[in-house]
Amino acid sequence: MIARPQSNSADIVDTWLVNLPPNALQRRIALAVAVVLLVGLGVTALFADVPLPRVDAFIPAIQVAVILTDLITAVLLFSLCWIYHSRALLALASGYLFTALIVIPHLLTFPGAFSPTGLLGAGLQSTGWLYIFWHAGLPVALLIYALNKGEKLAEPITQSSILFAVGCSVAMVVSLVCGLTWLATAGEQFLPRVFIDGTHIAPLSHYVVGFEVLILVAVLATLWSRQRSVLDLWLMVVTLAFLSELIINGLLISARFTLGFYVSRIFSIFTSTIVLLVLLEETMRLYGRLAHSNAMLQHEQNNKLMNLEALAASISHEVRQPLTAIVGGGSALLRFLGHNPANLEKARSAAEGMVAAGHRASQILDDVRTLFGTAGRAHAPVDVNGLARSALRVLDSDLKNHNVRTRLKLKAGLPPVMGHSGQLEEVIINLMQNAIDAMDTVDDDHRVLQVRTEHNSGDAISIEIEDSGPGIDPEKSAHLFDAFFTTKPHGMGLGLAICRMIIERHEGQLSISSANPHGAVFRIKLPQLPC
Repeated sequence: MIARPQSNSADIVDTWLVNLPPNALQRRIALAVAVVLLVGLGVTALFADVPLPRVDAFIPAIQVAVILTDLITAVLLFSLCWIYHSRALLALASGYLFTALIVIPHLLTFPGAFSPTGLLGAGLQSTGWLYIFWHAGLPVALLIYALNKGEKLAEPITQSSILFAVGCSVAMVVSLVCGLTWLATAGEQFLPRVFIDGTHIAPLSHYVVGFEVLILVAVLATLWSRQRSVLDLWLMVVTLAFLSELIINGLLISARFTLGFYVSRIFSIFTSTIVLLVLLEETMRLYGRLAHSNAMLQHEQNNKLMNLEALAASISHEVRQPLTAIVGGGSALLRFLGHNPANLEKARSAAEGMVAAGHRASQILDDVRTLFGTAGRAHAPVDVNGLARSALRVLDSDLKNHNVRTRLKLKAGLPPVMGHSGQLEEVIINLMQNAIDAMDTVDDDHRVLQVRTEHNSGDAISIEIEDSGPGIDPEKSAHLFDAFFTTKPHGMGLGLAICRMIIERHEGQLSISSANPHGAVFRIKLPQLPC
């Protein structure tokens, strides 16, 4: 479905063939079609009056196609009128509807199509005058379109007013077609002769068709001078096809069933299908753009949902450790107070641990808000050796509970890095926690966590966290830092993705490699603070 633009023309975005200027490719295609039409006209003019065998089925086949294509084109143009509130489009749609309807009695009255003399009580002149009426309607509609481009329907514009305007136009067209059909059949004896007999054309027919040719020349000149859109471009091609048909059928032949007679009907197919094909092609392109836009909106919505899920998961992931420390410290505090006499020194130590864990939980919430928020992030000089020691202190109980030995190789005298200390500490804690979890599958005697810092070339400081676990699956290593990818049975796959995001926001790099002889090494590389 095409989205309905606002009433104000200034608010309408140039995205459709009604108001979109033609590009170079569209101009070249239109020019090529015009050249083909002119070449066809020129070749036909040489042999236009050569008689050919009569094929009674030819006219019904051609004109049924004209009826269907013009009717579909009229419906599409009425839809555009509904969208753009345009008088010009209303006139154009009415012209195509008139053509589709007037061709029906022309077909029914054509001698030999359904009866030797035609249906509807047709006389000798009925079909000829219906042809003239047929080829006067669309040129007049095209001229009205060209002269009224850009004008809107009467204000105020409402759905009911547009429906009323379209309904009145359809009713007028139907009434006009019925009236002209009655005139060409019941009043046939009062009309001037345009046919001498059932085959040969009277001289008056050439003059009437010549007048219609002049109207089409005026239409072509007006469209040329006022051409602004893709639709204008192709209506010029339609006018040229219509003009070619009239020149052949009304000026170059003297009888029916000649070469020009058959070729002119083929030109009528061009006239009725060109705009339809352009409308359908543009509708499919618009549908493609709409589908792409919907996909992008869906993708953006999914990203927002992922950000919310990542935020919730990050809070849950990071706050769980201090909450566990608070619960453990509270249990220890109650146990020490329950001694007789109470062990106040250990109780005080447990209470201090609970307070520290509470402060850390508060700091984690601030860090998460800073990470996912849009406000400026306060960076300051950070000592990476201090971060490593602080992370080990936080995980001291986990290291003991999992029987993990630690080895520190911290390079002395390292220059500081610029960053957010809380976020960087959480990254190191997260990587250490992953290393502890990875070593649960190996024997207690082989659980070793190594933490190293060093000064790399290129003014970079690196922090390495190495475990002695089973190592990395090569097939999964490329996706370890992808969001929602996890190797843990109950993991959410956000920890490493958030770690990488934090490091990249610090203009650093986070990578993983295999350790020797087994295990994994996470390496953080951060730019040092300029001297």
